[in-house]
Amino acid sequence: MILRIDRLQTELPPPSDPDPNGAAAVQELLGGKFGEMSTFMNYTYQSFNFRGRQGARPFYDLVASIAAEEFGHIELVSTAINTMLTGTADTPPGRGRRGPGAGLPGVRDVRNTHHYLAPGGAAAVVQDSMGHPWTGDNVFSSGDLIEDLTHNFFLETGARSGKLRVYEMVEHPAARALTGYLLVRGGVHQIAYARALENLTGANLMRLFPSPRIPTDRIPECQPHIRRGEHRKLYRFSPSDYLELAAVFNGPHPETGEDLVIAEETNPEGAPAHDLPPQPAVFAPGPDPEEVREIAAKLRDAAGLPKQPTGVVAS
Repeated sequence: MILRIDRLQTELPPPSDPDPNGAAAVQELLGGKFGEMSTFMNYTYQSFNFRGRQGARPFYDLVASIAAEEFGHIELVSTAINTMLTGTADTPPGRGRRGPGAGLPGVRDVRNTHHYLAPGGAAAVVQDSMGHPWTGDNVFSSGDLIEDLTHNFFLETGARSGKLRVYEMVEHPAARALTGYLLVRGGVHQIAYARALENLTGANLMRLFPSPRIPTDRIPECQPHIRRGEHRKLYRFSPSDYLELAAVFNGPHPETGEDLVIAEETNPEGAPAHDLPPQPAVFAPGPDPEEVREIAAKLRDAAGLPKQPTGVVAS
């Protein structure tokens, strides 16, 4: 099971100038063939289907732990998309205003109208950048450990290429913060699968690095994460399980020479999410956001909870 923590894995900026077409490009990192839905579901089903896990425990722990991190990456990409869409359709229905922020008439020419027409309300959808739904056909789980690990290395390599392309294509602050973090963490997963294959077979995939040739040392949004050592550590995402990661994730980082380590903490410290404002034109969170707030306040009072919500948000 997954222990869920009400924080994003890294800080994202608050909504600024909306960028619906940029958000359509970022969708590739969510529902594309090499997107976070694919990495999450690949590793999740490989861990579900893992046979003989006790005898091969270090490798099972590796796949299962990275799968848990990928769940958080889905949340992070979706939050970036929602941030970029905030304010694109902020006029209530029937007001008739035109232009940016003019309700639904103002967004009819954007690249991905599913952001507004499909359930979700100016929000992320499980699609790629061209609107194709993510499919389980993207999941590879062969049952053969060497085959799965090789596939996973290839998947992470393709995913990092996609992140760099989105970084170069989209200049919105949320997209840049997102891709800067994912480039660093995706590199760790890529190294993890390469190191696992080397430990298992003797094949030295470390000689392939950097692959692809992504200059993370020159990308500003990568630097805070590199300074914190996020480029060389793995998390267990569990308070007491998956203790054998160090048996396969070890040795020098193939690009910097620093030691690969298992984090002492179970998960990244992360950061609270911003409380994205209602979008009345698409009924999110409802046709009357104030009514939703009033009902929630009454329910909170009846349950003996504090008058102020107990959760933590960035704004």
